[in-house]
Amino acid sequence: MTRIKIILLTLLLSSLSFCANASEASDSTSSKINPKEIIFEHLLDGYGWEVPFDHHHRIPLPVIVWASDGLHCFSSARLEHGHEYTDGNCKFVIAGDESKYRGKIVELKDGEEIRPWDFSITKNVCALFITVLLVGGIFFWLASFHKRNRFKAPRRGLGAVEGVLSFVYDGVIKPVLGPQSRRFAPYLLTVFFFILTMNLLGLVVIFPGGANLTGNLAVTLVLSICTFIATNLFANKHYWKEIFWPDVPLWLKFPLPIMPMIEIFGMFTKPAALTVRLFANMMGGHMIVITLTLLIFIFSAISPVAGGGATVISLFFSIFMLLIDVLVSFIQAYVFTMLSTIFIGLAHEHEEEHELHADKGNIEKEITDTLV
Repeated sequence: MTRIKIILLTLLLSSLSFCANASEASDSTSSKINPKEIIFEHLLDGYGWEVPFDHHHRIPLPVIVWASDGLHCFSSARLEHGHEYTDGNCKFVIAGDESKYRGKIVELKDGEEIRPWDFSITKNVCALFITVLLVGGIFFWLASFHKRNRFKAPRRGLGAVEGVLSFVYDGVIKPVLGPQSRRFAPYLLTVFFFILTMNLLGLVVIFPGGANLTGNLAVTLVLSICTFIATNLFANKHYWKEIFWPDVPLWLKFPLPIMPMIEIFGMFTKPAALTVRLFANMMGGHMIVITLTLLIFIFSAISPVAGGGATVISLFFSIFMLLIDVLVSFIQAYVFTMLSTIFIGLAHEHEEEHELHADKGNIEKEITDTLV
């Protein structure tokens, strides 16, 4: 415990001295600090991966575009710092802030910017591949362990993974879906661990972390669409009856289909709520941490004393918010999975009752046959 206190005190004093020294040399460059640009550069997608503590270099990623004369593949390093790159008869550049294609690769042709078909491996795409490999690797590892050790429970990391898996399955999926739980558990458990891994990787500032995947509306929208498909594609007849002919007074559904229209609208608001909930919570958490960190540099530009005080406050609040974000990462994955389970369960609402009645009838028939 004493060692931890010494390490924390050393880090705090080092950050204070760094801030005090940096503020003396930052008078000429402080006007160039743009908090808005820095925040959105870290939150939005990009064609390179930021190198920690080095704002001028990035880990290059492959650029794949279909331009006016065909397919082009090259490294994103050729387009860093606003440089133009000529490949064959096409000239490419990353559009600036004044362009309507801001931050995207465009083709320069006759003085105009043309947006090509872009299939590039951007930071978010690469982070998705890494997340898939991590989740797949962990569960193949867990499955392999159980094949080798049928009567032995895993420990440490694998034991924690299996504990979380059992918690979600036994605490959420099985009570809600009942007999349908084994049918939809693979999808729901995949969604939970996929979101959780993306959230936790987003809190890591160095490669392979740092990508704000769940703070990207496109990613959360695709996950919500998957839940929408799983809910409506495998729904039973009772679910569709309640959509198009709900159990309400006749004047609410004929001649004006008021309630059916509301029910159909509700089909699309459910995935929309899933999309916005996950996106807003994770985006907000990242923005708060980055803003608190930027306060150090903003106040350091004013004076060394203000920079030192801001360093102490920002450091502790940033650590506190990161711990909160770890908790939020679990909560948001859990909430998304729970709501998806509930939506799927509503699409199979009366199936459990029918199965119970069928089982009861079979038991009564067996008893009657035995007595006879």
